[in-house]
Amino acid sequence: MANAILMDQSGDAALAVLAGSYVVFLIIGLVVSVLMIVAQWKLFTKAGEEGWKSLIPIYNGYVMFQIVYGQGWKYFLTLVPVLNYVVLIAYYVRLAQVYGKSVVFGILNLFFAPITMLILAFGDADYQGPIDSFL
Repeated sequence: MANAILMDQSGDAALAVLAGSYVVFLIIGLVVSVLMIVAQWKLFTKAGEEGWKSLIPIYNGYVMFQIVYGQGWKYFLTLVPVLNYVVLIAYYVRLAQVYGKSVVFGILNLFFAPITMLILAFGDADYQGPIDSFL
């Protein structure tokens, strides 16, 4: 009987730890999401677009591709399987370039987007206009 009570208490403790870690990850996720929204709003305004456009799903991707390439329709290439990887790699590199950063910064943008987007948005990066290329 004592073993059953002890096992029940350890199960409750494990559940409490699991719930606590879930809450921590939820809060971290919300903070990162808010920071990304703020960074994208700022990138839009630096490029001369209205910031509210960054809040509308799908449309914000279209506008970002307009900012980077001058043509928003290229955003829909991200819907093509396998090609989407190539398009997104080129997009992140070009995004860095249109804000005056190097190709290396663009590659870092692939792996550390929340950090690099904040650097582009709130750093000294100035929008230099779209890059007219296929990818």
